[in-house]
Amino acid sequence: MIENITHVALDDHKKRHQVAVLLPGMDREEAITWRIENTRAGIGKMVRKVLKMAPGDVRFCYEAGPNGYVLLRQISEFDRVSCVVVAPSKTPRRSGDRVKTDRRDAKKLVSLFRAGELKSIVPPLEEEEAVRDLCRCRKAAQKRVTASRHQVDKFLMRNGYVYRDGKNWTRRYRELLRSLKFDDWRRERTFQAYLFGIEQDEDRVKRLDLEIVRAAEEEPYRTLVGFVRCFRGLDTLSAMILTSELYAIGRFTTAPSLMGFVGMVPSEDTTSWDPHRGPITKAGNEHVRRILVEAAKHYRHPARVSKALTQRRKGQPDWVIAIADKAQIRLHQKYWRLVMGKGKHPNVAAIAVARELVGFVWAVLIQAATTANIEELVA
Repeated sequence: MIENITHVALDDHKKRHQVAVLLPGMDREEAITWRIENTRAGIGKMVRKVLKMAPGDVRFCYEAGPNGYVLLRQISEFDRVSCVVVAPSKTPRRSGDRVKTDRRDAKKLVSLFRAGELKSIVPPLEEEEAVRDLCRCRKAAQKRVTASRHQVDKFLMRNGYVYRDGKNWTRRYRELLRSLKFDDWRRERTFQAYLFGIEQDEDRVKRLDLEIVRAAEEEPYRTLVGFVRCFRGLDTLSAMILTSELYAIGRFTTAPSLMGFVGMVPSEDTTSWDPHRGPITKAGNEHVRRILVEAAKHYRHPARVSKALTQRRKGQPDWVIAIADKAQIRLHQKYWRLVMGKGKHPNVAAIAVARELVGFVWAVLIQAATTANIEELVA
């Protein structure tokens, strides 16, 4: 019974957490609060203290943040205890509330938690989180490469060097950089330091690519990645990012729910009787959204199966290939219908194609999730 349930909220931080406890029958202002150290011993001591106070089961919550899911796993080790991680973007907030302290935040959170007004997040398994972290580490390394290249380009421009014989960072451009010398020894040292940093960053990306390929060869990713790679524009790296970010695909009961999760549904501002739809919300998983938009640009070309795509599809089941082929034809037609027929900007058309591509990927992954036997999937 809910009358015997004790609710606890943690306002979590790097070193210390603020705890707020609402025993059955307590009002929000009567919440018991104290601070604890962010250590395993501190978490365990807090849970045992709450269990002594509580007449029945205890429910914990905290907002998703830099602590990830380690608090959830530590708290869930105890009996009579359950814990959820809530989405901070979905937490109701008063626009006029100007006073913010950890204690007030914890009391507000536990009150909303007991009222059932918080949206919980489905946590990944530790293995799923490890693969996701690996893919995100690779993205961060690639961003560092891009930033380092921009630094070199800007440095050369400041010193009067502008490359006009093609695109930057081609093989020819790199050969030119290696042969370039500066009369001033300080500029020469700066330039060489930039180049050395780029080489290190690029080597880091290559090493991470190898680790991601290694992870993709293990189940369940081997099967899922093989399915996703049947789609045009999605290689091993893209497929690993999708499958690691879209863990527990069964939580998305429909394709539109997944579209909303990745922030690819249009925003809406409906006042009076005049509905108005704007750009996509972008209120979702940016990692998946970026991969899908990049893949969608491949569908501006006529539908065909290249040698690389044929190689990726070897050994994959016919039902997956059929869905991928249907996606090719439909998405190509959709792109040009929007660009030529309705005069949409190519970027707008690519986003619309990416949104529909979500549906095709969902259809494959949800079928894989609902079929427990891998042998049945690949048959």
